Amino acid sequence: MNWEISIPFYEKFGFQVTRKDHNEHVVVLVHPSGVVINLLDSGKDDNGNKNILMDVEELYPGYTHYSMEVESVHNAKKFMELAGIKITGGPVTFGDGNTAIFIRDPDMNVIEFTEAKKT
Repeated sequence: MNWEISIPFYEKFGFQVTRKDHNEHVVVLVHPSGVVINLLDSGKDDNGNKNILMDVEELYPGYTHYSMEVESVHNAKKFMELAGIKITGGPVTFGDGNTAIFIRDPDMNVIEFTEAKKT
């Protein structure tokens, strides 16, 4: 993980660094909504820097990605395009009527942005 790339990426979404500790290899970012992300710069990378839970046919139990609700997928997509962030999936509408787009952060973690079905 390269903090000099990852931190500005998350700052585009309103996150602010509240802790940066090189000894513990962690950066903590907090969003005004209360979401907290911990970025770690240590660990073994023996899978080609991929999130194996999303990128291979054989699925494994565990974390794959997180989803954030947005008012408009269209507006979220426009924001990503203006910010130079590649859309890696979608828009896709699921069986429940929710529509989503997907991106990856600089460390290849998947993030979903979902617009709830209008009732």
